[in-house]
Amino acid sequence: MPATMRCSWLLIVGALAAPTAARAQSAYEELQTFSSLLSQIRLNYVDSVSTARLVRGAINGMLATLDPHSYFESGADATRTEAWRNGTLAGAGIVVEDVDDAIEVEAVLAGTPAARAGISPGDRVRSLNDTAVAGLNASQVQARLIGDKGTRLLLGLERGSRLEPETLSVHLKLDVMRPRAVSIARSLPDGVGYVRLEEFLPNAGHDLHDAVDRALRGTPHGQPRRLILDLRGNPGGVVTASVDVAEQFLPAHTLVFRSQGRHHDEDQEFRTARDGDWGDVALIVLVDNGTASAAEALTASLQDHDRALIAGRRTFGKALMQRAFLVPPNDDVVWLTVGYILSPSGRLIQRRYHGLNTSQYYSEAGSAGTATDTAAEYHTDHGRVVRAGGGIRPDTTLPAPATVPAWFLAAADTGLDDAVADSVAATLGATPAAREAWMTAPDQWRDRLVTPFLTRVRAALRVQAVPDSAFAARLGRILAARAAQVRWGDDALEEFRLRNDPDVAAALTLFPQLPTLLHLTSSPGSSR
Repeated sequence: MPATMRCSWLLIVGALAAPTAARAQSAYEELQTFSSLLSQIRLNYVDSVSTARLVRGAINGMLATLDPHSYFESGADATRTEAWRNGTLAGAGIVVEDVDDAIEVEAVLAGTPAARAGISPGDRVRSLNDTAVAGLNASQVQARLIGDKGTRLLLGLERGSRLEPETLSVHLKLDVMRPRAVSIARSLPDGVGYVRLEEFLPNAGHDLHDAVDRALRGTPHGQPRRLILDLRGNPGGVVTASVDVAEQFLPAHTLVFRSQGRHHDEDQEFRTARDGDWGDVALIVLVDNGTASAAEALTASLQDHDRALIAGRRTFGKALMQRAFLVPPNDDVVWLTVGYILSPSGRLIQRRYHGLNTSQYYSEAGSAGTATDTAAEYHTDHGRVVRAGGGIRPDTTLPAPATVPAWFLAAADTGLDDAVADSVAATLGATPAAREAWMTAPDQWRDRLVTPFLTRVRAALRVQAVPDSAFAARLGRILAARAAQVRWGDDALEEFRLRNDPDVAAALTLFPQLPTLLHLTSSPGSSR
């Protein structure tokens, strides 16, 4: 070995062999270590690296050691996000999170460009306009999904296994879509109301009250009032807004949740202020693994008080109180977890994250996690057993929807789905009878839409495109919904989706069983 190389190795070994300090360093000494390291990198690293980049990396790493949901947002990005919420800027319609060095889609907002393009929760963003997003965190990518109305974006995505992912590209055109708490409110057959709560905005309670009023307005006099509240894919929002929503269904002074934090001012009880106007309505709540945060606080409260039957899939498992703090001098913002949310029975819905890396944490979304996560038993007001940790287990579990394969997104991006659906729509009658017949015609959807669509996909993309039975049925609904919209308008699209939603159909069959399932002596909604 050359002498110079031996000398280098001696220096390294000597450094490694140096005795470590027996005592813990003070905070001041730790900061000195950080400052020294920063200086060494700037002076000696082989490539030029800006101080801003190094500090941002250190900030992100520091927050990642706390929990998966604390994050830093630059003042500029925070301003853009606020402009989108105010309707000044347009957006793509997706919410993203940092998941093990990847930007993953957490939620897709209904009726947005992303939803129309077929983007799904769990998809990973690889690039924006052919520029890789590596090195950007979720808040930075979120800000880049906001811009002027009509701005076109090309998203590079991957789906499925990280070892053998399917890759695809999706074109989006940004659209103004002022965030709204309620996206759908309408009456279903037999006088059942349906309301989709999209996000917990500050006005969620007021908007939900009005939406329930509209949805139940068609209930024939003397019939019980029944409501499906859809929280699927609801990522949360302002957690205290869940109190305003719960207040619509619960008596005055009912405990909705408790918060428990490091400081005493974070230890609070959140209760309803008045009797809810919809306290006598029979209620079923739909949830899935995209139901998170404030949506889970509401779900747990309604479950603990035996006020609603929860149906669907296990929820995400986030129950943290977070608060924004300004960071001078650039009006940057850091969102820190300041407390835990406990349900009325004392449950902590938050999934375990200590000892897990971010990827492991997010991979368990909608699962129970470890056996110890759900070992403790709690009881609802009527004595039903419920468990903590790992999200909320529904009272009635429903099958998960069929997975959308990457070849369908590629076909949709080229407009093959629209071409087939639009050509069929032109042949449909304009009468109410024709519209009604199309709502329940799966054989026609298969023969007139699915079969020719698959033929075109195979020829254009040179893929096998052989869907299993579950996705074939879902594909028929997707294409038929597009045809309904083209022929009869947006109202027909909304009606079609609700009438052919498997979860909604299952919920409708559960109303007669509510007293038994909830251990009630009489069913809510049995009288007016």
